[in-house]
Amino acid sequence: MNREILNAKRFELNSNQFGEDFIWGVSSSAFQTEGATETAGKGLSIWDEFAKKKGAICNNDSPAITNNFYENYKEDIALIKKLNIPSFRFSISWPRILPKGTGSINQSGIDFYHKVIDACLEQGIEPFITLYHWDLPKALEEKGGWTNREILSWFEEYITVCVNEYKQKVKYWMVLNEPSVFTGAGYFLGVHAPGRKGLNNFLPAMHHALLCQAIGYKKIKAIDPVAQVGTTFSCTYITPLRYTVKDLNAAHRIDTLLNRAFIEPSLGLGYPTDTLPFLKGMNKYILKGDDELIKTKFDFIGLQNYTREVVEHNSYVPYLNAKIIPAEKRKVNLTAMKWEVYPKSISTMIKKFSQYNGVKKIIITESGASFFDELHGNEINDVERIQYIQSYLEEVLWAKNNGGKVAGYFVWSITDNFEWAEGYKQRFGLVYVDYKTQKRTIKNSGHWYSKFLLNTKKVEEMKGSNLPGISFF
Repeated sequence: MNREILNAKRFELNSNQFGEDFIWGVSSSAFQTEGATETAGKGLSIWDEFAKKKGAICNNDSPAITNNFYENYKEDIALIKKLNIPSFRFSISWPRILPKGTGSINQSGIDFYHKVIDACLEQGIEPFITLYHWDLPKALEEKGGWTNREILSWFEEYITVCVNEYKQKVKYWMVLNEPSVFTGAGYFLGVHAPGRKGLNNFLPAMHHALLCQAIGYKKIKAIDPVAQVGTTFSCTYITPLRYTVKDLNAAHRIDTLLNRAFIEPSLGLGYPTDTLPFLKGMNKYILKGDDELIKTKFDFIGLQNYTREVVEHNSYVPYLNAKIIPAEKRKVNLTAMKWEVYPKSISTMIKKFSQYNGVKKIIITESGASFFDELHGNEINDVERIQYIQSYLEEVLWAKNNGGKVAGYFVWSITDNFEWAEGYKQRFGLVYVDYKTQKRTIKNSGHWYSKFLLNTKKVEEMKGSNLPGISFF
């Protein structure tokens, strides 16, 4: 199906066009939704600590309560069921399971995730669990965090506890969420937790994260060979500002950093030092055997795509000699995050990653947009979000029909939540959250997605469960 025909049929788009085995879902993360930061034995995370720094979070917002998913999980999972969403991707908080990162297990934390998983299964919802979504235990950061090679054993201990505990209930696991972001923003730029800067922090953190990614996959498979195990990568379509040699080379360097540097070592292709010479500094952290240890045959990879970036050459930017032109200066359609709305970015990324021989299957584990939603009575008419999701889904379908290995799509996110350094300013949810009252209101985008999914095979199975108190559109 070409793009012209697809666009002509925009308002006929439905989930059945993607095939009955296509996986549909919605995503969230523990730190952004749970609250209860020091409840029932949970230890502090690097984000709990980072959020205390004045000016680190927009408006100095506190993550102490957020959506209070810790207490509201049944309500939120019932909303997922009500919206006909077959799968729910969420993460486990490492410090809620192991408050100090290693050693003593917090039984209350273990019990909490049993309750969350059980609530999903009771509603006919497939749980997809992310094992690390950025909330490293503070106690481990005090020992060097991701820059300390000992994290390989700390992470393996954490993985082992979780998988042994939940393997009878969970089929799908994701090891890491966007290692390029939590190492780049947290250990190079310092704008995310733990707030470290410089290559001396970034390079070891990057290498250790990719080793942990491989260790996590192999440990899960050793415990539960039939589990489906993947990991997630942030990806961004990169284009040059001008088609000059300098701008083309600058775009190539940024593309390599954002889209190649974190997946290629896992596929056995090594670090792309030919394009990014500064990565040669990684050699001091690479030990004998790491090249083999880092290789991983994931059952699937998650791709998380929101936008594209336009790049020009700039000799004053160290290491990269490249500068990203802010979207707001390019006079393009923007989200509240000031990210360009560029649907073709997602099909381009699906095509790009599908070309790797080692990539078996792709699931879009995050895609969505923040807008300045306003509640009018009991309605949020977020037509821009509907248009965003619909246009990106058109591109996903185009990619699938043209050889892309894409097999699933998860909207970010089910509810508005604590959006890291942006605090509560940004709203990505299909469900509006009044943070003062904790009242949930389904946005029109949530109703749209629900109707879009209505006739999928999995939703038919969910309806067959005939659970009380749940209505379908």
